[in-house]
Amino acid sequence: MSETMHERPGVYSSYDASTVVSAGRAAKVIGVAAKAVKGTAGEVVTLTGYAAGVAAFGEDAADTPGMSTILRLLFANGASTVAAVRVAEAGAVKDYQDAFAALGGEEARILVCDSAEETVQQALRTAVEDASAARMERIAVVGGDGESAAELVTHAAALNSERMVLVGPDALDSGGKTLPGVFAAAALAGVIASGRDPGVPLNGAEIRGLGGLGTAYTDNDIDLLVRGGVTPLESTAGTVSPVRGITTRTTTGGAADTTWRELTTILIVDDVIPAVRQALRSKFARAKNTAQSRSAIRSQVIVELEKKVAEEIIDSYGEVTVTASEDDPTVCLVEFSFAVAHGLNQIYLTVHITV
Repeated sequence: MSETMHERPGVYSSYDASTVVSAGRAAKVIGVAAKAVKGTAGEVVTLTGYAAGVAAFGEDAADTPGMSTILRLLFANGASTVAAVRVAEAGAVKDYQDAFAALGGEEARILVCDSAEETVQQALRTAVEDASAARMERIAVVGGDGESAAELVTHAAALNSERMVLVGPDALDSGGKTLPGVFAAAALAGVIASGRDPGVPLNGAEIRGLGGLGTAYTDNDIDLLVRGGVTPLESTAGTVSPVRGITTRTTTGGAADTTWRELTTILIVDDVIPAVRQALRSKFARAKNTAQSRSAIRSQVIVELEKKVAEEIIDSYGEVTVTASEDDPTVCLVEFSFAVAHGLNQIYLTVHITV
């Protein structure tokens, strides 16, 4: 990820990833862009409960799920704060772009919408990537609408971003009526937002508020979906849960790339880098670019990284170097590497039996 150079004083960051280098937190704010029964289009409303959402946006009709359905699923799955924007009734791509732009200045770290249109979701991808490049790291969780496993893989390839999570299949409401996959995605977004540890995988996490799923995937379907950048859901004994948290990033420059496949990877990156950045911003807002200051900056970075190691969010980190820029004496360059802590997806047993 590249970092745009600006003249404003501050702490800036960029990151890249390599497959070679391989606790108490507040729930993340979720941003929602969806059609609603009432409310002002393009206006952000901050909500802390479903009742407040219904008061602001009205309640969806049974045959046209939208804003209130998404809010119900978000709060049912642990969301604490939601920044919601009503999309204009026409629901064109531009209407959604306006809604995403309205959410741009919010503290939302996870975005969802009620549209399964590929063009809308590509606009959402642009919004989250632009915000992340501007040091407001966020991801989006989206779904399809009546798509088969193969179609979802094609859908994921069109998004192809570590900041986009595509969920399938379609869901069922409590009455057994089909809900497009965007609503299953919203439910999962609530689970992600309420997670306290970015390194813990989603596997098997309970998703509340859904009556079931429209499709039961086979093992072959799940293999196809995971390898193709789709987060598959399954229903076991009446409980809906993700099989595995996957991002849509499957290729880089047209070549297959699994670096960003696990959702935990980007969640960890979005936990570690802002934490280091914030620590430096708070302690070195007014400092000289001297050897003494650079030594103090290096020590602070190490302190923050040690915290992440202790929390088992990262496995380890490399040498931390802090130098003055040769091009600009007012710029301090901080460089380090770290290895993310990987979630446990599978356990293989090899048993030797003596008879």
